[in-house]
Amino acid sequence: MTRSHCRQATGETDVHSDLVVARYPSRDLMLDLYVPADTAGPCPVVVWVHGGAFIRGDRKKMPEQYGALASQGIAVAGIEYRLSHEATFPAQLFDVRAAIRYLRSHAAALGIAPDALGLWGASAGGHLAALAGLLGNRERLPGEGDVHGDVSVRAVAEAYGPTDMTASAPPPKLATLPGLSGPSWSDRFLGGAPDELPEIAEAASPLHHVRPDAPPFQICHGTTDDLVSWRHSWNLHTALVAAGVESELYLLDGYRHGFINAARRGDLEADNLLDGGRLAAEGAAAARRYGDATGNGHDADFGFGDVASFFARHLPVPHMKGITLAKARPPSHPGVAVSTCSPAARGHGQGLPS
Repeated sequence: MTRSHCRQATGETDVHSDLVVARYPSRDLMLDLYVPADTAGPCPVVVWVHGGAFIRGDRKKMPEQYGALASQGIAVAGIEYRLSHEATFPAQLFDVRAAIRYLRSHAAALGIAPDALGLWGASAGGHLAALAGLLGNRERLPGEGDVHGDVSVRAVAEAYGPTDMTASAPPPKLATLPGLSGPSWSDRFLGGAPDELPEIAEAASPLHHVRPDAPPFQICHGTTDDLVSWRHSWNLHTALVAAGVESELYLLDGYRHGFINAARRGDLEADNLLDGGRLAAEGAAAARRYGDATGNGHDADFGFGDVASFFARHLPVPHMKGITLAKARPPSHPGVAVSTCSPAARGHGQGLPS
């Protein structure tokens, strides 16, 4: 393990690097923990799960403005999991759960609060964050081995992840990723086609694990995403609300896949399909927000500050020097003004969802 100090645009952090979570013959799985330097006591931690279609990606590819969480007194742990060429589902879910157990069991040494954990992920990472959050009430899953420890979390933020892996799922406009030959990304993840492995596909689908006592969710998705249909997010949100779970869904006008990612550091080699860096560059996106069972949304802005505020509402946050947490809102990308376009100019008359 190495420890260093770095300065983010939204605050200073102490970094604990290369913490070994699990050991496998192929490699060690590690995490990096970014802890706000000015907290007065143990702070909450949000586990970041990277995307990459379960094919590629790594823990170092953090969101452009993950420091927004530090400004709210929240630590961030970038974790990794086995990719589909190393193991098929449910190995990836087990790895996320192992990271949660590690953080909770080492909380005192790391300066984090063991009862204040959240999950945040995008794309494949959004899928895993949602699944791990929904299954956090189960200490051990079939095939997980002789493991022990609380794997529950208090909140989940999920961006444009596939929520239904079954054969009946809303299909992407593009069946396979550019440059990917052979089985699709989902077949590689499941170990076969969903119609050939219906039980595995259902087990891998967050939509099929919604429960009334699930943690609160924040979900965001672009309306012009060609890789994962926004219907995945809509279906999960409506299922959560129907079960009595607190959920808020933001549909971002005209946004494509990958907008949580940093610019030119996407988890997929499909730049013509990705909006990496866009949300950070624009500061806030015109969106439609849904928050109840009526299906009626309203115009809203969405940015990294909304993610940070969501976690600040649901995770106990300690006092920080020189900041009033209830009013704190991280700034937009340095040097870029936050969009202030009026709702009337946003084109919400398209009738989403339909």
